Amino acid sequence: MSTTLRVGGLVPLTTLDFPDHLACVLFCQGCGWRCRYCHNPQLIPARGDTSLAWADLLAFLERRVGLLQAVVFSGGEPTQQAALVAAMAQVRELGFKVGLHSAGIKPQRFARVLSQVDWVGFDVKAPPGHGQAITGVADSDRANWQSLERLLDSGVAYECRTTLHWQLLDAERLWALACRLAERGVQRFVLQPVRSARMLDARLGPSLAPADWPALRQRLETLFPAFEVRG
Repeated sequence: MSTTLRVGGLVPLTTLDFPDHLACVLFCQGCGWRCRYCHNPQLIPARGDTSLAWADLLAFLERRVGLLQAVVFSGGEPTQQAALVAAMAQVRELGFKVGLHSAGIKPQRFARVLSQVDWVGFDVKAPPGHGQAITGVADSDRANWQSLERLLDSGVAYECRTTLHWQLLDAERLWALACRLAERGVQRFVLQPVRSARMLDARLGPSLAPADWPALRQRLETLFPAFEVRG
């Protein structure tokens, strides 16, 4: 097992991935799910064709002290790697806040990481009973929603977001998902329309919104103090 974090990509500057902060994003290698609409399929294997040395990334971050405010660990699925906690601690020692993008595919690992982060962008895949059609993994619903419960109990700042491909999440299922989130007290919900130019499952067609999408969007806005369709 590698003792250093495997990183397959870097965005050196973003204003979108950690609210109200200038940040960079580290794309951690590896994911245990195979979401059909995944637009970073090169990050799914535990080891990829492109790898950024952790020592080089730390050197990059040291040069950005005072310029960046936060470092976001994205993926892939960052919590797949045992080295994540130590990497987060090193980033925090440099004075950065720590963000995490995760679907909580390993609830126990996800819970352990929460003490190290300042903000989480949490990916909710589908309402219970419908996740496997997206992730390709049985029982992924249980893990996804169990990790969400741990996040809500933690007190860590967060947003919930869902990638929207209308072939995989129709209007009825989207409404069911949103209602469940609202019942759990989620304050901020973001929909991210799929990036269809590159998807893991090439059989997926275009994501065409139903005719009642404008009315559904208005209904969704009534459920949450903060609701956004991003992108």
